[in-house]
Amino acid sequence: MHSPDHNQSTLTLHLSDEAATARLGCQLAPLLAPGMVVWLDGDLGAGKTTLVRALLRALGHGGPVRSPTYTLVEIYVISRIYWYHFDFYRFNFPEEFLDAGFGEYFRDDAVCMVEWPEKAAGWVPAADLVVIFHIVGEGRTLDVVAASEEGQKCLNALKSGWRDAGD
Repeated sequence: MHSPDHNQSTLTLHLSDEAATARLGCQLAPLLAPGMVVWLDGDLGAGKTTLVRALLRALGHGGPVRSPTYTLVEIYVISRIYWYHFDFYRFNFPEEFLDAGFGEYFRDDAVCMVEWPEKAAGWVPAADLVVIFHIVGEGRTLDVVAASEEGQKCLNALKSGWRDAGD
């Protein structure tokens, strides 16, 4: 798991339910630029795929959004931007990232959202943004951490526009 670094900018959000996660997805989706890598850290069932689903719905994707736990990657093309949702939970060795050829997916015309990035440590590209999920009762607390200059721009825009009408 990634933990916030004191040198990195962090925004902590409290999401009371799935509707709050959907609102976050609506606000975050337009801020993610092609070429960005987003790491999604948290326990099983913490809401990582729920956030990805909310992001894709906010971008206009109407089809199914499945967890890539067994497929390792789910691919979505929206407005000529590739959205790759990875899940490395089932990796036994980080080198499986190379064996699968996943390095080719991390391109300037794609946004890559990565669950369980530590399972591909040393091979998966560094994050621009890290979203750390914590289960708190029925809700979630998310630490959104900027890990690059591009991530900082995204986080600044999220901070200035964040509102959760449900709380």
